Amino acid sequence: MVFSFADPSPDDGSGADSDGGAGAFAARFLPTDGVPEWLDDIEGERALEWARARTGETESLFDGDSSRDELERDILAALDTDARIPYPIRRGEHLYNFWRDGEHPRGLWRRTSLESFLSGEPEWEVLIDVDALASSESENWVWKGAQCRYPDYDRALVHLSRGGADASVVREFDLETLEFVAESPFELPEAKSDVSWVGRDEILVGTDMGPDSLTASGYPKQVFSWRRGTALDEAELIFSGHDDDVAVGGWFDATEGFERLFVERAIDFYRSRRFIRTDGGLQIIEVPDDCRVSVHREYLLLMPRTDFNGVPAGGLAVAVVDEWLGGNRDCRTLFTPDAHTSLQSVAWTKNHLVLTLLHDVATRLVPLSIGDWAEGTIPGLPESASVSVVGTSPTRDDELWLAGSSTLEPATLWLTRSGADEPPRVARRAPSFFDATGMSTRLHWATSADGTKIPYRITGLLDDGHPGREGRGGGDSAGSDFEGDADDAAGGAAGPRPTLVHAYGGFEVSLVPGYSATRGMGWLARGGLSVEANLRGGGEFGPEWHSSAVKLNRGKVYEDHRAVLEDIVARSYATPDTLAIRGGSNGGLLSAVALTSYPERVGAVVSQVPLADMLRYHRLSAGASWMAEYGDPDDGTEGAAIREWSPVQRIARRDDRPYPPALVTTSTRDDRVHPAHARSLAWLLREAGQPVDYHENTEGGHAGAADNAQVAHMEALIHSWLWRTLG
Repeated sequence: MVFSFADPSPDDGSGADSDGGAGAFAARFLPTDGVPEWLDDIEGERALEWARARTGETESLFDGDSSRDELERDILAALDTDARIPYPIRRGEHLYNFWRDGEHPRGLWRRTSLESFLSGEPEWEVLIDVDALASSESENWVWKGAQCRYPDYDRALVHLSRGGADASVVREFDLETLEFVAESPFELPEAKSDVSWVGRDEILVGTDMGPDSLTASGYPKQVFSWRRGTALDEAELIFSGHDDDVAVGGWFDATEGFERLFVERAIDFYRSRRFIRTDGGLQIIEVPDDCRVSVHREYLLLMPRTDFNGVPAGGLAVAVVDEWLGGNRDCRTLFTPDAHTSLQSVAWTKNHLVLTLLHDVATRLVPLSIGDWAEGTIPGLPESASVSVVGTSPTRDDELWLAGSSTLEPATLWLTRSGADEPPRVARRAPSFFDATGMSTRLHWATSADGTKIPYRITGLLDDGHPGREGRGGGDSAGSDFEGDADDAAGGAAGPRPTLVHAYGGFEVSLVPGYSATRGMGWLARGGLSVEANLRGGGEFGPEWHSSAVKLNRGKVYEDHRAVLEDIVARSYATPDTLAIRGGSNGGLLSAVALTSYPERVGAVVSQVPLADMLRYHRLSAGASWMAEYGDPDDGTEGAAIREWSPVQRIARRDDRPYPPALVTTSTRDDRVHPAHARSLAWLLREAGQPVDYHENTEGGHAGAADNAQVAHMEALIHSWLWRTLG
């Protein structure tokens, strides 16, 4: 279908002309050919001069604003405090952690022992001080992770980015001498590289090898075996994909007794073909392209997005790898989804497979015994928290690290063993960063245009007399989350409040309740209400929840979003003038669509690192990799559908249709979503006479900030801008 909004303009209930792309209103959209081409030049001096000028104007709004300065200091103190949880990653006998604080803004890569970690005052061995490294090499290094060689954990492939971009350099680090390897090291220049250890003297690599080595999306198209002491251009080609693939990658599983080499060709964001090396060469694992697979020891997990081999879409099944490769299609279904419950992820321990499920956006962990696949439980976890698996040791033991939090309850880190009867041990608790006394969370369901029920949770100082109040929460309790269905309640808070709505609605990403110090300090503690909405396009209710809102049906995401906004107002939590929306990346696109397609529904819009020029997104940075989500702008039918909601193509002059104030942010170093999206959006809004502020950070990549100080600055600016805008 080709989607068209039907929002009357002006919003007076008169049934005036709609804003659909084919209607009369469409003729008043600002032409996009007025956007100067030099805005596309990421680091061109003219573009940067324009960005600096606009950013300076936005910063100047808060000159002398002591409350903004105080908020920035408070957020930075929360981000830098030693009381935060240092989440560990098990590597052999050590627990590894990457840590930033006030003394080390770029961070420390470090390790300790389990005994020391559990003591509460661990003694950390620093492996790499990124601040010292950046200073000594005169580079603005941002940590992007490290891959340690299993099972010896004697070497690591370290990824360092200039300014936070996705592209990084790769350098080999010796975990015994704690120095970068000097003799015949594995090193790669800046690129979007993919690497994996095979042995101490061999790695798999995909990187920019010159012409015809990358896909149209800018990711590796080929996998090579590179042996120590040889030049990169002498590496052995193992596999080559197609130009229009998203990416090709290879990795080696060094599990003792089950050593295997894998290659995956990502056809698009949701379809791939996986190969396994056998004595006869690379053999495809024969499943549909939209079926995810995972191999562990002798087991093959099947996670189809559509029904396959008796396994329902969104389900999970297990087979034996060697038997499957030999043509035997016997498998056992381990999980069957329903209308309210979906599979989110799996994790192996030595004796269990742990499933993370969502039931109406509340998490549940289910351990299954390997072999008989009997279902167990993990006792003692709070029902109100969103709990996730943060670490296991599948070849070592049943060690299981869990983390959980809720909107009002700070994070807890637990250590347990899968299959244990006793409650998990509390390894760390994060402190509270704002006063949540009297606050609670309520679940509601909005009805979208096609009748689909869309859940959202609203948090803050809610009216205690609300007829939907049941169970936990309310009164004088501090930070108690109510996670039930409050839809029998017609009212909302005691009078409309400033209400900030966050949503994403894309790429099968599930939004679950979680604690945010910045949201708490910047918004909730100041009397605002916070909303998180679970729109279609996400993964909260399985593959169909996502696939029903892609390409030609993309408009359903925006129908869902609009329905949530209208429901919030109908329940008297807010008025359109006190309602703000915020989103980043695909969520930034969502915010920009709301701004340009149903602006009467909101009073302020924040669009961070957004996609916005959707008729040419596939030709900007990594955009070609997302066509399975949005559609192909060059296809007649799909392009026409995109035009119906693409923000840059739908900007009206203020005399024709006034928009609420907007804040558009991006990063010069964002090499995933090209900054031209944000620049073009802000440029056209200014040309149309619409109120817009713009901020472009010179670092940060797609995250928008490269260190805690930059995060604190941006969060304080955004929240202060929202309060200023909403009055």
